[in-house]
Amino acid sequence: MRLQAALQPDGSLRVRAALEDDFHHFRVELLALDGHIKVIRTQAPRHPYSLCPTAAQQIQQLVGAALLSQAHAMTKLVDPREQCTHVLDLAGLAAAQAVRGPGERRYDITVPLRVEGRTRAALSRDGTPLLTWDLQHLDITGPAPFGGMSLRVGLASWALAHLSADDAEAVLVLRRAAAISLGKGVPLDQQMHAHVTERCYVQQAARAPQALRQVGSTWDFTARAEALCADDAAWLMGKD
Repeated sequence: MRLQAALQPDGSLRVRAALEDDFHHFRVELLALDGHIKVIRTQAPRHPYSLCPTAAQQIQQLVGAALLSQAHAMTKLVDPREQCTHVLDLAGLAAAQAVRGPGERRYDITVPLRVEGRTRAALSRDGTPLLTWDLQHLDITGPAPFGGMSLRVGLASWALAHLSADDAEAVLVLRRAAAISLGKGVPLDQQMHAHVTERCYVQQAARAPQALRQVGSTWDFTARAEALCADDAAWLMGKD
């Protein structure tokens, strides 16, 4: 995940954020002025279901919202179930970067394929190792203080209550990646369309049957981690 913020000639701040993993590749551009979101644009270079890009209309609900230093706070301003999860995450991260001001932030995450449900997830921020979790399915088994917590229940509220905004952000970024990594090894291309889970925009009952599986959209970066977000480098720097 990459974020780049730069001042513009009109005094606004442009933040571009890109996320790429085995299953997704999304981009969000946010223009901020006077402490508020003025413009949001999205791109979906690679996505699991045909209707994913149409969620771009939903994120427009954040236009006009005040910038918040806590990325996760953006999820309280809209119904996350009616948003693309990853675009909403990127918008929150971009807003937090706008509060920090011009500069960049980079998250690198590894979550190897689970063996008998176990794996070790790790996150680096701006090139510095920050978090390592031992996982059993969706449970963190160590180290302290995270051991005994679940990726699904309680971790977010604990992090937001006990950690700085920066460190809580990192925890929630790793939480999302670790949960999504459960899809590794799952034959997703055998699906006809999205399942009805009500968790995100395309997984709503009204859309899932029309949200067709994009066969071949899952890529394996195990042996080429350097390729993640490589195609975003010029775009992040402002080249369209």
